[in-house]
Amino acid sequence: MLICEWKPFSTDLKMYNQDEFEKMMDDTFEAMQFEQNDEIPSIIWTKNYVCLIKKNARIINDISITKIPRNPKCSQLV
Repeated sequence: MLICEWKPFSTDLKMYNQDEFEKMMDDTFEAMQFEQNDEIPSIIWTKNYVCLIKKNARIINDISITKIPRNPKCSQLV
């Protein structure tokens, strides 16, 4: 499910709200995607990045976030 309004989510260690996420990513939220029956998004789009959310489930429920530039410029890749 793709939504264009922030939906707060949490892990065992942290609660994620829009303001905190935007500060952490240094970017502006645009949309988020949830897989069926999942409380944590799988992808979050910001103005400049696609953020892939990966669950790290060992003893505690936590996530890692990978930022990928949305529109990379060739000059930045060199």
